[in-house]
Amino acid sequence: MQYIIDHIPRSTPHNRRPGIAMQPTTITIHSTGNPSSTARNERAWLTNPSNNRQASWHIVVDEKEAIEAIPLNEVAWHAGNSTGNRTSIGIEICESGDRVKTLGNAVKLTAKLLKERGWGMDKLRRHYDWSGKICPRILQPDDWAGWEQFKRDVQKELAGGETMTQVQQQQQNQPSPWAREAWEWARKEGLLDGTNPQGNVTREQLAIVLKRLVERK
Repeated sequence: MQYIIDHIPRSTPHNRRPGIAMQPTTITIHSTGNPSSTARNERAWLTNPSNNRQASWHIVVDEKEAIEAIPLNEVAWHAGNSTGNRTSIGIEICESGDRVKTLGNAVKLTAKLLKERGWGMDKLRRHYDWSGKICPRILQPDDWAGWEQFKRDVQKELAGGETMTQVQQQQQNQPSPWAREAWEWARKEGLLDGTNPQGNVTREQLAIVLKRLVERK
């Protein structure tokens, strides 16, 4: 699965990217409600002039790729209430294409985000948990049997990776002593999302940091 960072501008109509800093504490799962829309369609809709809704999200995933439209350390309008919007990373699962592949990609994406943050399954939420909306609707039939299966699959994905002790998880999510001051500055300035401080930086991620620096001038 390809992971693409394609952030919408802060000037997007209807305040879909308000630019409010967020320290996420959970991950919220949604489905798009559109059986014919791909991840790229959903990303394009966020900046389509005919879209008059404020609703937004952080990442959308389909059978081929995942697209990050809003930085994971910024608020998006997806949960239906203030607490969810201001504390949770929103993932939209596309309803088009090969459902098995799409859900498989969503499972891997969710597990990856949990691992990077040292989080467990208790950090997962449905849109329904915040506002009572039947979402993700593709996981709702049979009294949320699909949601229970999704959680089991994420748990298996987590267990399939390298097992880390609690101490190792804490160390992984802390910057090295020599870089701590610079890391905290970059996080507070919104140049980095505050996660995985000891991870490698891809060229895509470097491009985002450079773009943010230029936009601040």
